[in-house]
Amino acid sequence: MRKFLKFIIISIIILPAAAWLTSVAYGQTSADSALPDVRIEAAPLSAAPSATFYGNAIGSVTPGDLFYVDSVNSTPDISVNLYITNADQLIHYLRYLTLKVAVYCQNPEGQWERLLLTDGSAYPDTFLTLRNGLVTFNLPGAARYKVAVESGCFYCLSFRSNGEEIMPLFYLELDSA
Repeated sequence: MRKFLKFIIISIIILPAAAWLTSVAYGQTSADSALPDVRIEAAPLSAAPSATFYGNAIGSVTPGDLFYVDSVNSTPDISVNLYITNADQLIHYLRYLTLKVAVYCQNPEGQWERLLLTDGSAYPDTFLTLRNGLVTFNLPGAARYKVAVESGCFYCLSFRSNGEEIMPLFYLELDSA
């Protein structure tokens, strides 16, 4: 019983010092886009990537979805830019944040498959970091896509949690390729 009580007390002390990563995604609306027939939808928070940050700790990011792009009614190719918009704030808490970003295409059965290049080879691994803050994809038109984080890692500096959450903000921008 004494060990259990000690565990509870330590948990109560440590828990407020942790911060959780829950990404917030937002993008252009069809009215803002140069491609009015293409829709962007932010993934629900329940599907977003996540991580728990502790001071002076290395950790990983669980996979999750960021955006859905519907270009079924648009045949031109699309250039997609994915940004971390608050890297200037995150750099105070994180020495590094590296996210492996992937694009999936929806097949006729409604299943998500990793996007392939036109020659059938795998799309190269793409990494979004605090240092580069931007990744670009060129996507063929007339399909549905999902932009997701496949994995990630970080190093959290020591910090004092004053109720503030560490949360990367993502922005997706579309243009003609």
